[in-house]
Amino acid sequence: MNSHGQNEQQVVWAVVDSSIGPLLLAATGEGLVSVVFHVTDAVRDKALERLGSRLGTEPVEAPESPLLAEAIRQVAAYFAGERRDFELPLDWSLISGFNRQVLRVLASGVPFGTVVGYGDLARRVGQPGAAQAVGMAMGANPLPVVVPCHRVVESDGGIGGFGGGLETKRKLLALEGVLPEPLF
Repeated sequence: MNSHGQNEQQVVWAVVDSSIGPLLLAATGEGLVSVVFHVTDAVRDKALERLGSRLGTEPVEAPESPLLAEAIRQVAAYFAGERRDFELPLDWSLISGFNRQVLRVLASGVPFGTVVGYGDLARRVGQPGAAQAVGMAMGANPLPVVVPCHRVVESDGGIGGFGGGLETKRKLLALEGVLPEPLF
């Protein structure tokens, strides 16, 4: 507890290697709270500053933390082709409202090796005209890979956008067998 008698939230983080580049994983006592792509020093610093501001406490580098251990293990197994589903507690505090609703439906209803259209996902959350808003929710996803926004594609067969870049989306879809592996 802090000096005001309130429980202080602990935020721990680590950078892990993956086949799509370094990822920053951050967790609280509630669960995994953030996954950040393409972590350079500048990206890491910006992400940690934003996390600290949003969660009200300074994130602490702690790759050995029990709060991160299972997330690190499952992410490594996913990229090694040994895991299809993530079974992790998630801290949804960085997202709310419609975006949270869409991401929860995505996490529970679009399994490994499948894709869903933006419009179809909008229908699944009871908002059939909200395909564009679903796209915005994907862009706001604080837990990419674990909450698989890479599995959301355009209804005409296009790959759609992706916060981690289209090449990263292609690699994730290839890892899941949805697209062929890039030749180079």
